[in-house]
Amino acid sequence: MTGMKKIIECVPNFSEGRDLDKIEKIVKSFQGKDGVKLLDYQNDEDHNRLVVTVVGKPDALKTALYEAFRSALDVIDMRRHKGQHPRMGAVDVVPFVPIKNVSMAEAVDLSIQIAKHVSETFNLPVFLYEASATRPERRNLANIRKGQFEGMANKIKKPEWKPDFGPEKIHPTAGVTAIGARMPLVAFNVNLDTDNLAIANDIAEKVRHISGGLRYCKGIGVKLEERGMVQVSMNMTDYTKTALYRSFELIKMEAGRYGVNVVGSEVIGLLPMAALIDTAVYYMGIENFSMEQVLEARIME
Repeated sequence: MTGMKKIIECVPNFSEGRDLDKIEKIVKSFQGKDGVKLLDYQNDEDHNRLVVTVVGKPDALKTALYEAFRSALDVIDMRRHKGQHPRMGAVDVVPFVPIKNVSMAEAVDLSIQIAKHVSETFNLPVFLYEASATRPERRNLANIRKGQFEGMANKIKKPEWKPDFGPEKIHPTAGVTAIGARMPLVAFNVNLDTDNLAIANDIAEKVRHISGGLRYCKGIGVKLEERGMVQVSMNMTDYTKTALYRSFELIKMEAGRYGVNVVGSEVIGLLPMAALIDTAVYYMGIENFSMEQVLEARIME
């Protein structure tokens, strides 16, 4: 890969989805930077979370991320943060995804470099997760995040939960951060026509892999206060092995047990074209379909 342009994707999640001024300050860290392209950012008031998607050259991404960490730590106080999405820090999680001429090993190396720098610069505890994890039990982000910000002060004191970098105590206002490298993930949420959170939690338990559901699916129940409904919020960690339509159909089936209907779904951030095409092919029953038949795919070759 020597001499070839290296492109890596980064999808940092910040614990602020309501204050537009704070969101603008964080997002500004990625705007107008050489070697970095801001592809998308979405804030969710119920989740109280901001998801940013950027791509760029590794060194340029480093610089932009350091600025984003500084901005986020300036404006976010986890002691006052409330939201439906599990969280443990102001900069909650920073995943790197190899896109072009970048190996997973290189993405892991970049995640470690950034973890070391932000831990030293901001006195911030950092855990490495997914492909960057130093222990098997740390591969799964849910294991690290269990207990959330409120429980992390005691959890981090346990020898088995010593951070990979930084102090063995939480940052008073920024909590802790998880940084790692992973394959593309699809954040896929399905909405139900009920405000009963217990139903969403029960369905999420049936769908997620850890409790016997679909492989490569993580899920929780979330209450959408302003819309008067609940949601099964999922991370599909490998859409090529567990398609979106499978989780959607399983949720519909389980919801029927409660007399509840699926009323919509949403994707947070960006996703590979193939993830949606796979689902379209299933629902439309298209025979012998190939990505070669997608106009945009041919144009981008």
